Amino acid sequence: MNDQAQALPARFDPYRLSKEHIQEPPEGVGNILRRIGPGLVLSASIVGSGELIATTTLGAKVGYVMLWLIIFSCLIKSIVQAVLGRYVITTGETTLVAFARMPGPRFVMHWFTWAWAAASFMVLFALTGMYIGISQVMFSLVPAIPVDGWVAVFFVITMVLLLGGAYGRIEKLAVMKVSVFTMLTLLSALLMLNMPQYFSFEKIASGLTFGFPEAGLAVAIAVFGITGVASGELCIYPYWCIEKGYARFTGPREDSEAWRRRAAGWIRVMHVDVVVSMIVYTVATIAFYLLGAGVLNGMGLVPAGKDMIGTLSKIYTETLGGWSLWLFYLGAIVTLYGTIFAVTAGNSRMLADMMQTAGAYQKDDYQKRTRWRDIWIVVVNVLAVGFFYLLGQAPVSMVTWTGIGQAMLLPIVSFGTVYLALRHLPPEMAVPRWMMVVLWIAAIVITAFILPSLYFEFRKMF
Repeated sequence: MNDQAQALPARFDPYRLSKEHIQEPPEGVGNILRRIGPGLVLSASIVGSGELIATTTLGAKVGYVMLWLIIFSCLIKSIVQAVLGRYVITTGETTLVAFARMPGPRFVMHWFTWAWAAASFMVLFALTGMYIGISQVMFSLVPAIPVDGWVAVFFVITMVLLLGGAYGRIEKLAVMKVSVFTMLTLLSALLMLNMPQYFSFEKIASGLTFGFPEAGLAVAIAVFGITGVASGELCIYPYWCIEKGYARFTGPREDSEAWRRRAAGWIRVMHVDVVVSMIVYTVATIAFYLLGAGVLNGMGLVPAGKDMIGTLSKIYTETLGGWSLWLFYLGAIVTLYGTIFAVTAGNSRMLADMMQTAGAYQKDDYQKRTRWRDIWIVVVNVLAVGFFYLLGQAPVSMVTWTGIGQAMLLPIVSFGTVYLALRHLPPEMAVPRWMMVVLWIAAIVITAFILPSLYFEFRKMF
């Protein structure tokens, strides 16, 4: 998954399209797989808070009954991801620039940018939850340092890793993170198959019958909003495609057979990237849910508050044995911190782009783009570990709030993608008819699920 783009000088602008950086797309499965990466970076944030906390908590609360929702959530959003990837490869436009093409009011920035910013503000709750969760793990291992102290330690680590960091560093750490805990959790889920007190195929079948318990509605909305590719991650994906080089290798749009061939080839690479990442996060998410539904629900335990990590550790110790507690701690550290790392890296890039759309700097001023990116890395994490940390140690609730915020943005992103595909994609790179049909179905179904669920949930709250 390395490519020569990672050897480019630090001042190189990956957002600028020029003929000098054109590359022919790879041929053959092996060569294509070596050029994927953006989806795995995305998976580093996907296989994290949503899976370890929200998905497992939903399973613990309601049992197997909502397995269908987990699978549905992972699969249905990938078509939106693929169409957004096609758009950025053929136009070179970032998400905020692209969605600003939608009709509607503008006050300093386009209305979509404001909506995205509001949903991203909610992501701070999840980051706070991740800082608290990983600090609880470290406090269990090294109680001489309080939870507050560990929060400060991980804040410093984040600054060291992300400030000035280019795409190559992020991709390497993301791949390592996704690999470690996913394999361990999948192993635990497979071992659970031999434990009849926690697992049976009849229970699995019951989870595929589209049940929807009212008791788990808030967490269910959060899980739908945050598992699979959440709305925020859908928005971030084009930035990773740009920084990986897909748009740059295609080159600026021109009326030539060579450009169309390159665009089609790099879109093919991007589709493989989407499919591979979808397989990774779907398998991981199902494993987390089954462990929550089988082990934690079977024991009558629901992760909450300061006992969250101790409760979640049961998904390992009850399947692998008591010795695996240390494996869980290692996996939890990698997973939770990987989410902090990946979410901060992605959102800081979008926030920097937001400043450009607001007129803070010119589109081709990459030095100022990276300066704003680093400023937002600091600001986002200061807010996460500072003000929001003072709200208390309730990571499950914080992740749930984030999921609801992400769910609220999903219909806008879905139909916005439909609009871009119909109105602004180059005609020669139009979305195939079958894919367009699936995209329409996804947008309608996502909206039909999200809006009534949010209505009933907010009515209960107020």
